[in-house]
Amino acid sequence: MPEDRDRCIVIGSGPSGIAAAKALLARGRTVVMLDGGKAPEPAAEARRVALAATVPEGWSAADRAAWMAPQHEAPPGQVRRFGSDFAMEPAATTFADAPGWLGLRASRAAGGFSNVWGAAVLPYRQADMADWPISADDLAPHYRAVAGFVPISGRTDDIEALMPALPMAGHGPIAPATQAEALLARLSAERKRFAAQGLRAGLARQAVDAACRRCGMCLHGCPYGLIWSARHTLADLGADPRFSYRSGAVVTRFEEGDAGIALYLEDGTTITGTRAFLGAGVLETARILLASRPEPGELVLKDSQHAFLPMLQRFPNRSRPDRGAFHTLPQIFLELEAPEISAYLVHAQIYSWNDYYARDLVANYGHGLPFARAFFAALARRLIVAQVFLHSDHSHRIGLTRAADGRLTARLIANADTDRTVRAAARRIGAAMGHAGLLPLTFASRPGAPGSSFHVGGSVPMARTPAPGQSDLLGRPHGLSRLHVIDASVLPAIPATTITLPVMANAHRIAALAP
Repeated sequence: MPEDRDRCIVIGSGPSGIAAAKALLARGRTVVMLDGGKAPEPAAEARRVALAATVPEGWSAADRAAWMAPQHEAPPGQVRRFGSDFAMEPAATTFADAPGWLGLRASRAAGGFSNVWGAAVLPYRQADMADWPISADDLAPHYRAVAGFVPISGRTDDIEALMPALPMAGHGPIAPATQAEALLARLSAERKRFAAQGLRAGLARQAVDAACRRCGMCLHGCPYGLIWSARHTLADLGADPRFSYRSGAVVTRFEEGDAGIALYLEDGTTITGTRAFLGAGVLETARILLASRPEPGELVLKDSQHAFLPMLQRFPNRSRPDRGAFHTLPQIFLELEAPEISAYLVHAQIYSWNDYYARDLVANYGHGLPFARAFFAALARRLIVAQVFLHSDHSHRIGLTRAADGRLTARLIANADTDRTVRAAARRIGAAMGHAGLLPLTFASRPGAPGSSFHVGGSVPMARTPAPGQSDLLGRPHGLSRLHVIDASVLPAIPATTITLPVMANAHRIAALAP
């Protein structure tokens, strides 16, 4: 190991940890990454390798069913990929008394939640950062740095005018599914009508390699590894002699000294360094902060509330959407700018057919009905779903404290404005989509559980002059000088648009500027 005084320690290998490590290595620093390091079990990895050994056209129905089955069998609240639970900790691991209302979970996986994310990427709009101590211009060079190692697909369209910090020039799009392609054409034809209602539409931007096979397995784990995961970049970092990685190294607490910082691990060992960059995810980060400092006694997470708006396609399909080449990631982005609904953007992601739709319809509406499965399978082929996200100002919050056994306890801090804003946004989006050939089923819209969007953070928000409970512009909580929080915990608020790319850009910025 190098001398302690030369060592920067990064805690967590998720998107923020990887971005910080890249910035530190670019500065010539020595980096040690501490991580839970969980990975798919050997049997799951063997199944992936076997499926990836041939092209999608060579897969049999049995091959596809076997790959999808474990995800369909996941318990409530659990998200699986590759037939494995490696990426998400059970609620009882994190919470002393896991509340049923909370959809948020922690990860101790190599790559964190980038193993199970939807791969949607957007920068933040400056107007949604108006009262922040940093600006969209401050993040712009770091978006570009992140785009240097994360593949980003997309194209220039109306959305870029709202969020120009990451231009799509030079990026190629992943071809949308046939349903989405037809819907995009209809949205383009209604462009002026949409603009009058405060709506802009465009092809979704995704962190997906341009070589995407469009095999339709996105929600089960891409066998070819073409959806970006921080695990991919972690493997590349291992080639740098100044980088070392410790799997199974779960941090319990830290102590700062005059000359460095000490990290205490679950196995009883200690590691020291010059600085530490804490990017373990908002729940693990809260646990470590609460164990290390007596104040504040509670950390409050800001959520981006989301809801699902189902819509039925009224225009004919050119071909069956469940056959041929397609992907099941978000297909279209909608941005709603309507001050009478929200002072901030409302963001919606449009999903066309996926194999979860029919199962969900049968489970919710067809249990015990004869012929339900065939009927709902046909109905699912005409179902298009908008996932609508709100700014954290309109969303519930989650208070976190430390239990006697070191786990967390959570309380819901309800926001009376949430339901009104969700309903108003869903009505506006549904009415607009009606002009594009969809029938909005607003009566069947369904809110997500608090935290279940995983667009959560803001527990130690950055401030120009930080007070207790805040952090400075380099993510250092009040009173600390060597511990930099780099994940979503330091965002001053949670805009409705996608969270991972701005978190990575901010982590890269902090690591690039840290003393």
